[in-house]
Amino acid sequence: MLRCGLACDRCRWILPLLLLSAIVFDIIALAGNGWLEAEDGSQTSSLWWKCPGDNENGGTGAYEECGSLMDYAWGRAAAAMLMCGCIILIICFVLSFFALCGPQMIAFLRVIGGLLALAAIFQIISLVIYPVMYTRQFLSGDLVTRYYYNWAYGFGWAATIILIGCAFFFCCLPNYEDDLLGNAKPRYFYTSS
Repeated sequence: MLRCGLACDRCRWILPLLLLSAIVFDIIALAGNGWLEAEDGSQTSSLWWKCPGDNENGGTGAYEECGSLMDYAWGRAAAAMLMCGCIILIICFVLSFFALCGPQMIAFLRVIGGLLALAAIFQIISLVIYPVMYTRQFLSGDLVTRYYYNWAYGFGWAATIILIGCAFFFCCLPNYEDDLLGNAKPRYFYTSS
């Protein structure tokens, strides 16, 4: 596929493993409580909750002081977009096994690539809506405290970057159908004349 690197027969295992790692990263981002934290520990937030103070549960909504971000339209939109991207990713993960195992399903790889691109778009929208609207809603008047988007938010971006790369490879793989099926003639980099 690439001149000196990735062999097409390895794609049968590498791409589904990359999709599996993106699924794990998405689940961590959805369930993680470290989306936003104040430098002084005065506030922690997840995709679902905004909690003042530094508590042991890290913003899971166990305390009465925690407020749900699902009360806001942008909070519901960010969560829904990230969940839709994760669901499409899981569907593509399952479909990738069928598409990479049978020769009759090679043309289906571009459909998977398109679905992965759609999932990446959903996740990018979610990961942009959250900080913009959160800052506008809660942090616009606080000019003293520093806030950091933390590890769970980073896992969401990591899953999105993996989705973009996998979408590219799934769209390019049908161009190398003979290599993928093992029907290609060997290519030599050096030929003697």
